[in-house]
Amino acid sequence: MQKLILIIEDEKPIVDILKFNLERENYKVIYALDGESGLSMALSKAPDLILLDVMLPGMDGFDVCRRVREKSRVPILMLTARDEELDKVLGLEMGADDYITKPFGVRELMARVKAHLRRLDKDEVKTDQIIRFGDFCILCDRYEITRDGEVVELTLREFELIKFLAQQPGRIFTRENLLEQVWGYEYFGEVRTVDVTIRRLREKIEENPAEPRYIITKRGVGYYLKAD
Repeated sequence: MQKLILIIEDEKPIVDILKFNLERENYKVIYALDGESGLSMALSKAPDLILLDVMLPGMDGFDVCRRVREKSRVPILMLTARDEELDKVLGLEMGADDYITKPFGVRELMARVKAHLRRLDKDEVKTDQIIRFGDFCILCDRYEITRDGEVVELTLREFELIKFLAQQPGRIFTRENLLEQVWGYEYFGEVRTVDVTIRRLREKIEENPAEPRYIITKRGVGYYLKAD
């Protein structure tokens, strides 16, 4: 089935470039030139992926991302005009799955789009697998994690990350490994994406995120899930 991609970007020349390249790869493309219209389309058109600019007239990209995340787990790839750490971290905090800095190479952006959509297709393969660690239970077919029967609210990427680590407890993964295995693309240098997602996960599942019990950092190497 043809995938639907929503572009929310106020610079029409950039929209035209993205639309041309996406349609060449047989994606269906719709777009909005401001945040409010983009939010409306994101919630009404059910796109398979959203390319979301940060700097938008009216409602900015961070607010759009936050509002979409209240209703949907659709992959969101944020486009940041500045190479500033704060913009990137804030986008991830709002629930974005990834980000790329302008000016960007079309080949790199397309590679990331394809990777996220491949991951989406893989996630749609249902499984009744249940993974347990500590007080938690990962219900793979429902994309949920519970603690003592109570659902812990995670984004899709957070869920995929904890599921991946829990499937191989005790095994240490570098940030590059996690980008490839969980985000689904080869290393482009954005390892901060992994660090921020790990921090968000710790805040949601650890009693004391500063002294984690489950998601452990192997200094200078990467992360692993501590086996009970």
